Amino acid sequence: MNLNKVMIIGNVTRDPEVRATPSGQNVASFSVATNRRWTDQSGEKKEQVEYHNVVAWRKLADIIGQYVKKGSKIYIEGRLQTRSWDDQSGVKKYKTEIVVDNMIMLDRAGANNGGVAKKTEGDNEASQPEPPAGEPEINVEDIPF
Repeated sequence: MNLNKVMIIGNVTRDPEVRATPSGQNVASFSVATNRRWTDQSGEKKEQVEYHNVVAWRKLADIIGQYVKKGSKIYIEGRLQTRSWDDQSGVKKYKTEIVVDNMIMLDRAGANNGGVAKKTEGDNEASQPEPPAGEPEINVEDIPF
């Protein structure tokens, strides 16, 4: 049996770029940063940041293009895929990406304070912080995915 499954939670490092293929399928590309913190043997705190290339196709690409912005906290689930091509000088290049199967936005839309929708045990509804003054309330059930 084989398994190619990726799950990450991180911050979007640039606004997603949505474009259409010649066949008319939309594709969104962006990157997500994840970090790892630990304390080494000498007691010094360390941090390592990884940057992940991410692509999403069709309706998911449209949703990401509309709702996801630089700085958004996001959960991505998908698979790894490596593409190769020859550059202008004939050198073979490779790029490994996460192809998205599922995405959950962890920030509230329009919030600058990093509000997170949280689901507690035994609670069927996501509890969310109050929207900033002057911001329209967005209900999770209203988002089309």
